Amino acid sequence: MCKFHDVKSFKSTNGVLSEIGYSIAGSQLCNDKVMNKTVEILPNLSELVARGLDLILSRSATAIQERGQFTIALSGGSTPKPLYEAIANQNLPWDKIHVFWGDERYVPSDHPDSNELMARNTWLNRVNIPPANIHAIPTLSGNPAVDAAAHEKHLQEFFASTPGKFPPIDVVLLGMGDDAHTASLFPHTEALTVRDHLVTVGNKDGNPRITFTYPFINSARSVIFLVAGANKIPALAQVFAPVADDFAYPSRLIKPQGELIWLLDQAAGLELKS
Repeated sequence: MCKFHDVKSFKSTNGVLSEIGYSIAGSQLCNDKVMNKTVEILPNLSELVARGLDLILSRSATAIQERGQFTIALSGGSTPKPLYEAIANQNLPWDKIHVFWGDERYVPSDHPDSNELMARNTWLNRVNIPPANIHAIPTLSGNPAVDAAAHEKHLQEFFASTPGKFPPIDVVLLGMGDDAHTASLFPHTEALTVRDHLVTVGNKDGNPRITFTYPFINSARSVIFLVAGANKIPALAQVFAPVADDFAYPSRLIKPQGELIWLLDQAAGLELKS
């Protein structure tokens, strides 16, 4: 069992991080050096969002300095909404930032359930990011497999990659459901068996979705989970268990070549400290 320690808070000014000389009360940290995994339990959702913002600003600054651009894949759901709103308030080099999505419901982009629409309303429509830098998942052909293949081709062209290769995205943001699904990788579904593509068709109660595959997610330089709420406790217990069924708890499959950071609020992480 990992031990938990206080972590320091960070303050961002125009995208530049500076360390504050005190610890957040109640914030804790767990490092697993073998898996390059960090688990942070924050006192509440506001602190979780603030920590997520600092991580994204730090990783984006490094990526732009080292590679000239920053690539990020977004998650849907309610937890990241305030994070996207916070990002929209930053003064960033938007022309150097490319936005993708880890998954999408198979609905038009103006549908209330669209992950793209949520991100546009909370962030992308509020900043001067070039339209060409927004890489939405297509959902209009009427055939999810066709749209998944088209998006995979787009990703390969953007990253100058070839079939069978998994290019690294700088940051992949993920959430986790109370069934331990992440992106649109649901328990005991065919999408979990796809290991030779970047994108595949997911399935949620018979409804198709389009999703990154777990090998593509695992190629990321940084994967950041945002998890809030006591309803996630049972799933987290299985995800962090030494032995459990990966196909029953798909978030266990996320083991990136880069860093893996779990940001939990106090309610979600309560039992991990015991």
